[in-house]
Amino acid sequence: MTRAKAEKLGRIAEIRAALWLNLHGWWVLDRRVKTPRGEIDLIARRGRTVAFIEVKWRRRGEDLDAAIDEYRLRRVAAAVEAVAHRYAGAKDSIRIDVLLLAPGRFPRHIVNAWMP
Repeated sequence: MTRAKAEKLGRIAEIRAALWLNLHGWWVLDRRVKTPRGEIDLIARRGRTVAFIEVKWRRRGEDLDAAIDEYRLRRVAAAVEAVAHRYAGAKDSIRIDVLLLAPGRFPRHIVNAWMP
């Protein structure tokens, strides 16, 4: 798969993930937030919780288990440290979630995927 096609599929997955989050009561605050430390795919709020969400899409559902690892989550966590103050107040709780998507499957939402 070419880099351009992978990028396009990633953007489509992020749109689907945002819609799924909206259907589950989340308000998407931002998308594709770039920092010097890494990128955050989606930032969403529900009540006093702000979730920084890594979205992973795979062509086969069987490949979802290997889509996220400690290295990727550490990069997201570093990016979150750089921008969390913009999205969360002192009384808010923040967390890093993962949304895994594949054709023909419901999204798999891993809540609080990063706990150092």
